[in-house]
Amino acid sequence: MTDTAPDTAPDTAPDTTPAGAPALDPAPAARALRYDRDHARSLRALAYRMLGSRAEAEDIVQDAWLRWADVDESTVRHSGAFLSRLVTNLCLDRLQSAAVRREQYVGTWLPEPLVDESREWSPSPETQAEFAQDVSVAFMLTLERLSPLERAAFLLHEVFELDFDEIARRLDRSAAACRQLASRARQHVKADYARHEVEDEERQRLFQAFMGALQSFDVDALAKVLTDDVVLLADGGGKVSAVRTLEGGALVARTFVGFVKMPSSRDWRIRPARVNGLPGFVVYGATGEAIQTVALRPAPEAGRISAIYVQRNPDKLGHLPRIEPLATPSTSIRPAADPTPEDGAA
Repeated sequence: MTDTAPDTAPDTAPDTTPAGAPALDPAPAARALRYDRDHARSLRALAYRMLGSRAEAEDIVQDAWLRWADVDESTVRHSGAFLSRLVTNLCLDRLQSAAVRREQYVGTWLPEPLVDESREWSPSPETQAEFAQDVSVAFMLTLERLSPLERAAFLLHEVFELDFDEIARRLDRSAAACRQLASRARQHVKADYARHEVEDEERQRLFQAFMGALQSFDVDALAKVLTDDVVLLADGGGKVSAVRTLEGGALVARTFVGFVKMPSSRDWRIRPARVNGLPGFVVYGATGEAIQTVALRPAPEAGRISAIYVQRNPDKLGHLPRIEPLATPSTSIRPAADPTPEDGAA
């Protein structure tokens, strides 16, 4: 779908602002402020879930702003509807080219990580839809298996709570067709992805048990934290080495401890973090750059981990702030200081 021209959008119509309501300030600075305040967050959340890329989502929201800046705002009845339709179409266009890139992708594809910021990528703090706050890697991988139109219909209905008449206008399809797309997508999501909430205390216990086993090189202790059918997925993107997909608690435990024992891992520094809302950590190298993120998916049974997602593709880690370079060599992994404000941390 490529029809993103403002003058063909169904939300463009004579302004129906009630008499006496204050007119919107048309100055560019005022419009930019309204865009950031009223629309950017939900548009960014939609684009990330559509594309699985933080950087591409930011690009889409910026592109939408540039197009919106050329529109006479007084002719648009529902600016939010207009903009979400625009972003949806931009994402669908991007997915068409992304499909070719994904076919050529080397190894396992994982989404670009959101580190300690998953809440900032939700549609809004008030949204209560079932999947609204979920940006976990497992959920994003499930979305990745849907067709672009299924993904759009599912997200607009299940996350952004639009009715099917509204979705039909977004996707230039009939309401019945959109209902079918969303229903088919939901069946896939329910079949592939079991969602369950984990309390902060449980997240902390999982992280401490996992890291304690790693730092003591205790394969048996690590295996006890993992389910028997745990899966390890790693994304190197063909840019750096990444282990192939592994399954099984004993094998994953031996592999992980083996990596930690390698001479190249001696200067690793670890910072606990929430990675896409999951307990995990960022691994930093000796020069202070982030070299991988690790997200731990809790199992339904308390105290166990059912999946480990390792993001090593440097193209997907460039947005993470650096930390201070290591002054002296280390003999084992150790905690990392928080990124400094000079490095871009809050």
